[in-house]
Amino acid sequence: MTATTPTSFELSGVSATDLTKAPSEGINTGVGFFDHMLDQLNSHAQVGVSVTATDGDDDAPLLTDRNRYSDPPERQADLMSAVGDAFGAEIGKLVAGTKMNAIGSSSGDERRSSRFCCPLDEALVECTLAAGGEGEGVGQLGDFTLAPYGIYPSPGGRTRIGKMAPAHLHCFFAALAKSSGLSIDLRKIRGDNGHHVVESAFKAFSRALRNLLDGTTTTGEESANFKAIWGVTSDSYRQSLELNRKASISRKTKETSIDVMLELDWMHSGVAVSTGLPTLDKVFTKLAQEANMSLSVKCAGDTWVDDHHTTEDVGIAIGQCLNKALGTKGGLNRMWCARASSGKATVEVTMDLSNRPCLTHNLALASNTGGEEYVGGEGCDLSLEMLEHALDSLVMNGQMTVHIVQVKEGTKVLDTALATAAAFGQALKLCLAVDPRRAGKTASSKGTLSV
Repeated sequence: MTATTPTSFELSGVSATDLTKAPSEGINTGVGFFDHMLDQLNSHAQVGVSVTATDGDDDAPLLTDRNRYSDPPERQADLMSAVGDAFGAEIGKLVAGTKMNAIGSSSGDERRSSRFCCPLDEALVECTLAAGGEGEGVGQLGDFTLAPYGIYPSPGGRTRIGKMAPAHLHCFFAALAKSSGLSIDLRKIRGDNGHHVVESAFKAFSRALRNLLDGTTTTGEESANFKAIWGVTSDSYRQSLELNRKASISRKTKETSIDVMLELDWMHSGVAVSTGLPTLDKVFTKLAQEANMSLSVKCAGDTWVDDHHTTEDVGIAIGQCLNKALGTKGGLNRMWCARASSGKATVEVTMDLSNRPCLTHNLALASNTGGEEYVGGEGCDLSLEMLEHALDSLVMNGQMTVHIVQVKEGTKVLDTALATAAAFGQALKLCLAVDPRRAGKTASSKGTLSV
């Protein structure tokens, strides 16, 4: 889009330094909310970025006005294009430099790709990046489907977020793609809050960029790079074990008596779940195994009443135990997405250890059951509504944000349940992992996950 009042911006202090956070030069583009979004690169890509924008007419005192270029809104198209072009040139150097990394053997010429979904409590955005190679799409912004930015006002969503005009965001990403040589796709999977849609997009881009630089994926493929960073011979594995993260909880009510012991120790102590509901046992056993954590659950509940109290209380207890074991969550990878299948069902779980609990899903628990009321069919012990409630209890008490997307419907609800448990556990495993490069710092632009 061409701005109706074109402006030639001068950018200074432009940098993008790998594994550096928040350079002292800072970010000051003249649009405050845009600055906040660019700062996500510092926190989530671990790429230190800085930039100051002027238009040649500014006096130094005007730089203290963080929204000096907000009006007219069309002016932001030129600003975002200029910033995208400048950052793209720097990011392109980092991507090209991955061929010199000690990890892996990427040549820099072959086609490499990365994908990440970022979960916020009111939005989920997917970013796919590709670098290297030749042909269609190289250095281009492809799918860019973030609008509408929220559902208020109707129709059309927000035209301003703070002082930023989201309609011009594509100018930033298109210019960045062109100057970096990256192919970029950004797609909103769900989201009704304009602020969170944009934030999710920038965080998804930042995390996808980190994975591209690392040569890792979120597809479950354990490449040499993936194993070197996150595998059992990595510093992440060693430091994770050194934290000795474990917790236990005894929870007693008139309805249930529960003892839970949890260790984030790569299943050295094993998994043993006994709730009195065999199907629920299968779900939490699969989840713990895929998360590589030891878990002991013993529950005596009033299953002669129904499955509600046992299911809810077990989910609460495991969630509380997990949250207790994690402490401040400083230094953790924090976010990941994973996909798993069981039977004909395929499910993707995107997770953030955010301390802002929220569960959003589109699991086909009604459409594919053929009238089934219980997971596994009639005569089984776990009702469909309590499968959902078990996940919600776990997420709320584990203080995490979780988006579940049904990629492919199965013919059996048990397959959907087990695919969900497996994807949940795989995502959790990488969220729990220590990222030694963060040196104990929280992966957040706020600097904390405190609520």
